[in-house]
Amino acid sequence: MSTAIWVVVALVVVAVLAAAGYLAMTRSRTARLRRRFGPEYDRVLERQGGRAAAERELRSREQRHEELELRELDPRRREEYREQWVRVQERFVDAPEAAVEQADQLVTVVMGERGYPARGFEEKVAHLSVEHGRTMDHYRRAHTISGKATTQEASTEDLRQAMVHYRALFEELLAPHGEAHHGKAHHGKGEEHAAEPTAGGEHDGRHAAAPTGPAAGRRGDERTMRS
Repeated sequence: MSTAIWVVVALVVVAVLAAAGYLAMTRSRTARLRRRFGPEYDRVLERQGGRAAAERELRSREQRHEELELRELDPRRREEYREQWVRVQERFVDAPEAAVEQADQLVTVVMGERGYPARGFEEKVAHLSVEHGRTMDHYRRAHTISGKATTQEASTEDLRQAMVHYRALFEELLAPHGEAHHGKAHHGKGEEHAAEPTAGGEHDGRHAAAPTGPAAGRRGDERTMRS
């Protein structure tokens, strides 16, 4: 074959190898983003209307997340917040709307102390999703129900579910680094469930009524609300 033909063959081979490398890189990036963001990846994909745009958005979130000065809570603060959560959960019996509002406020306070933005729901979601992507569906649902509660459109069952959803993110925010995605905040099959709040003031028959005081805070760490 002539030199010109060899040059063409070489260029074709290089192009094929480059295309294969690019395809492997994009697949690896997609797999990484899916692992990191969980269901949030699919939500952004649907909203953006295409994989390239969705992944640009998610990579942008990662870059902005790197600028945050995040910090863990010390054990004493974790205990205090868990005691506060128990008191909020107990209030659900007599004032479910107020309890849901307080749950939202408590989650926001913990966000702020951890170093996350505490204003603007979508901004909070964008930053939280980088490390807590698998819990963002809980947070979105809780936020939606809270909005309905302000206009008296949420049923007692809706409000109970909001408490469950807020609890999922609350527990992840309190968990030490590296345990957030493996702790009890995940709601899946086979997990242990805590007594859930009911309007009638009773708990699921499989669990004792929630205690109060410091002991309640300690026990609250060992239980999660039933999804």
